[in-house]
Parts: sequence; structure tokens; C-alpha cells
Amino acid sequence: MKKILIPTDFSENAMNAITYATRLYRNEECVFYLLNSYAISEFDIGDIKASEFGVTSIDKANNLSKQELDKTLETLTLQNSNANHSYKTISEYGAPIDVMKDAIAKHDIQLVIMGTKGKSNRSGAMFGSNTITAMEQIRNCPVLGVPSGVRLGTINEIVFPTSYAETYKKRDLTELIHLATIHEAQICILHVSPKEDLSNKQKENRNVLAECLEGTKFSFHQMSSPDKNQAVRSFVESRDSKMIAMINGKHWFFEKIFRTPMVMDLGMFDKVPLLAMHNLRD
Repeated sequence: MKKILIPTDFSENAMNAITYATRLYRNEECVFYLLNSYAISEFDIGDIKASEFGVTSIDKANNLSKQELDKTLETLTLQNSNANHSYKTISEYGAPIDVMKDAIAKHDIQLVIMGTKGKSNRSGAMFGSNTITAMEQIRNCPVLGVPSGVRLGTINEIVFPTSYAETYKKRDLTELIHLATIHEAQICILHVSPKEDLSNKQKENRNVLAECLEGTKFSFHQMSSPDKNQAVRSFVESRDSKMIAMINGKHWFFEKIFRTPMVMDLGMFDKVPLLAMHNLRD
């Protein structure tokens, strides 16, 4: 039974991520934990005078959170009658990333799936701050970011950009291997560099990666370009790839990509889900 955590702020983007998750794992036995973290402004905390029916502001926020989770659950029950799937709800007060970490530890979560934007995202931003924080700070399970416009069809291939700077472990790639297997998808390992030749260390790491992916369909690709981000974008668009997967380690391929203005012009993460995995040694 796979345990998947899906944070929601009850936005359309969050609902799309939930629907995508149920379709992505349609043939897998899964428990989906729908999580809503709520907060109230400081001046409302314990402000009994401003409350209604004798409950505090934090109680009202909790009640509203649970009501919205129940509505989401009703919608999912009507839309998805998959006997492989079951749902649980979690309503917790606190900062989203802290609540997510607690839920992952408490419920032994194996994967987080979330929309890339929330209700409060500024116009033009491809990834919301909660998604960025989750991908950077959650280290003990992968995080899959789902753009709002993505509807699941068939995952033909998953692009895995790499610099071959790290030695890979199969346990770091578990979710990539699982997704490729259940969808019979090709893993396209993409190396982008101004130089075409690999160092001996890079060649060793490439060989180890091949060993890790043994049993899946995978292929190696090389692009000579000074602009890694543009090269990956061109590769993904030209092949109509349906997912990008990366290891978020010391040598992350898109070094701090979400913290730079470059992401505004990258133009691929608004169309293709991004699976952020982690080097568990970091």
C-alpha cells in the first residue's frame, strides 16, 4: 500500500494535483493523505471577542479546514471510484512545511505530490513558495510538483538531466524507477555540457547509474550547450516528454533554479511535472 501525501489549499491547482495523482497511480494500491495546514493572523490568536458562537479564531480556522477537506473528499469519492484507492484527511495548524514534515514522519509517507501554485501565488510565478520549500527541504521522500495545466495522458518518457558529478544509489532513484516501470516509460538520461568529453569520474558515475536503472528502459543523451536550462527545455519540448526528474543534491543540475529570475523565462515547468528526488547522504 503506497502512502502519498497531497497538501491542499482548496485551490483549483491543488485539486488538479490530486486528480493527477489518482490517475498517475491508478493501478496501484494507494492511501492518499489530503493535508491542509491552516494559520490565522497574529492579532486574531485567542481573540475571543472577535469569535462567533463562543469559539476562538483558531477553532474557527480548524473547523473551516475540516469542512473544506470533507468537501474535497466527497468530490473525490464521486469522481474516483477506484477500488485501489482510499483517502484520509489531515488538518493541522502551523507553517505548511513544518506540518508536511510532521505528517511524513508520522504516517510513513513515501511521496509528496503537490500543485506548483497556490491561491496566493503572484501572477507569472511558475512555482509557489511552498512547492519550492518542499523540494529543497523535504529530504526523506521525493516531491512531485504538478503544474496547473497538466492533465495525465500517457507518460511516454521521463527526462533525467544529470552532470554525472555524483555517484548514484538505487535507493535515491526508487520513485523514478517505480514510475518508469508501472507506465513502461523510457528514462532519458540527459547530459548537457559545452564539452562533449566526460572525465573518468563522470564515466564511472554514468556506469553506476546504468547499473541502478537495470531492468528499466533507459537511454543516454548528450547535448553540447553552454546553457543547460535552455538545452533541457528544447529536449523536452522536441520529444513531448511528460515528466522531468532530478536529484536534489550538492550538484543539483539546475543549481538554485527556483531562486533566480531565469525560472520566469524557462517555460517548461508550467507544462511538465517535476519529480525532485534526493541524495539521501546529503
